[in-house]
Amino acid sequence: MKKLKFAIIGCGRISYKHVEGLVNNREEAVLVATCDVDINKAAEKKKEYIEKMGEGFVVNTYSDYKEMLEKEDIDVITIATESGYHPEIAIYCMKKGKHAVVEKPMALSVEDADEMIRVSKENNVKLSICHQNRFNKPIQQLRKAIEENRFGKLVNGTARILWNRNMGYYEQAPWRGTWRQDGGTLMNQCIHNIDLLQWMMGGEIDTVYAQCDTFLRDIEAEDFGAILVRFKNGAIGIIEGSACVYPKNLEETLSIFGQNGTACIGGLAVNRIETWRFEDNKDNEDEILKAQEDDPDSVYGKGHTPLFKNVIDAINNGNEPLINGEEGKKAMSIILAAYKSRLTGMPVKFPMEDFSTLEMEKAYSK
Repeated sequence: MKKLKFAIIGCGRISYKHVEGLVNNREEAVLVATCDVDINKAAEKKKEYIEKMGEGFVVNTYSDYKEMLEKEDIDVITIATESGYHPEIAIYCMKKGKHAVVEKPMALSVEDADEMIRVSKENNVKLSICHQNRFNKPIQQLRKAIEENRFGKLVNGTARILWNRNMGYYEQAPWRGTWRQDGGTLMNQCIHNIDLLQWMMGGEIDTVYAQCDTFLRDIEAEDFGAILVRFKNGAIGIIEGSACVYPKNLEETLSIFGQNGTACIGGLAVNRIETWRFEDNKDNEDEILKAQEDDPDSVYGKGHTPLFKNVIDAINNGNEPLINGEEGKKAMSIILAAYKSRLTGMPVKFPMEDFSTLEMEKAYSK
């Protein structure tokens, strides 16, 4: 089976995880090109890859992804640009017959997400969204417990993302915190844990209600948000997301509560089980708590490697990636509904009609 040829578009903060994912899947994937509007960043990513792989690899650099697609033989593109550019780039590449791995959020509007899904199907290419924490071992273990109905009737789940992002973080990349290219802490920092919460709680949303505001950071979008989610199975999700915690990150925790079970997962990147109690006593809680992943090097976790492996397998075997377009859209839709709720002051009923962060920009620029 031939190695799949990858190219990275967008060589900023998160792109080192894309390099890591390719290096760790070297038997099945090879990086052939990097692209960034700042050609120096593309060159840095090329150097990073070659240093990890060793000499003998040819990686070309580009500042224009359309030129790159014309000149290079590429199977899969990964997109790690500013969030607002994800749909335009992904749609263009998929129409050229390229499989796409897209950083979260996949888009900033329901309409764009739907178009990405449509184009992937129309062109028979895979679309996968980087919600890499789904591949964490404790998260996989939690999902298995859900699928085995060990919790019984689900009551509620909580996602707490209590982090610090100071003004230096936003000033480093001025697109951050803007409605047009990013959204606020819910869309940027909290979306991973929101994805995990909805995945565990049943995925089908009935109603979303939110209170959000900009308290401390000089940005357009929110630096704190609280969301209540009512799922169609009756369970309630509670989301607390902050970029204002003093003086540094405090926690990222996912907790699931049911009639017959309680589980809480924390750690630096929801990578450690902190509580694991079930009525069926199928496993020893003390042993479960001991056999956990070590903290990763950053809040991005270790999930890009298995995520890339999952995409490679989906391409080679003709099945769907775990986090395809439909799955990637779910957390994004909850956050867009929260923004709409903030705007109207009312709960938002699903299915939700098209809504985008641009509508927030229009409302708050008046």
